[in-house]
Amino acid sequence: MKYHYIPVSSNRKTGAIPVTYSQRETCPPSCPHYRADCYAEDFYTRMSWDKVPQRGGDLGELCEKIAALPPGQLWRHNVAGDLPGAGEDVDPAALGEIVRANIGKRGFTYTHKKTPDAIQWAAHATRWGFTVNLSADDAGDADALAEFGPVCCIVPSDTPEKTYTPGGRVIIVCPAQSRDDVTCENCGLCARADRAVIIGFRAHGTRARVADAKARRVIPIARGTL
Repeated sequence: MKYHYIPVSSNRKTGAIPVTYSQRETCPPSCPHYRADCYAEDFYTRMSWDKVPQRGGDLGELCEKIAALPPGQLWRHNVAGDLPGAGEDVDPAALGEIVRANIGKRGFTYTHKKTPDAIQWAAHATRWGFTVNLSADDAGDADALAEFGPVCCIVPSDTPEKTYTPGGRVIIVCPAQSRDDVTCENCGLCARADRAVIIGFRAHGTRARVADAKARRVIPIARGTL
């Protein structure tokens, strides 16, 4: 499996932090956005993602670069792609290498892999300081995943900055989506495994209408804004 490491992202949303891409084969076909309305299918992101097999290095190269980051450095694994392992599976040895390289840093990522084993390995990585956000497909799914670790979810594009899941859990819309002066670089909320809130990502990208419709399968209960 190949990984493409970018030492300084030029992406407006992430800000100037290190980011990575993993090969498409890491994505689980069970994801409802798989090869469809995923934001990573937008032209420029897809163009970079498709070149990972040619541009990328192996796991050892990736881990060397992560381990060499300054202490406390925030970095994002997988602008596109998922946890190591093909499809629904997680390769625990490969994930363990990334977790080990991240010690002393603030790495974070997201996963749509939801088998019991995948959720277990994601939780294990999070406990060791590499925050793996479980990706929910709507607010109801977020409730189901919340007991296993930090959760993010897709929310309808008109969701207010603060809302709630059907189970009463707080959803805060990604600050980089609601404020022009916020990026991952100066926010870091997704890297905080101990946070008390679910992070909502408003449907976005060229296929936002389709993603928005999927997010509305369970509409969050809007009880006011921040």
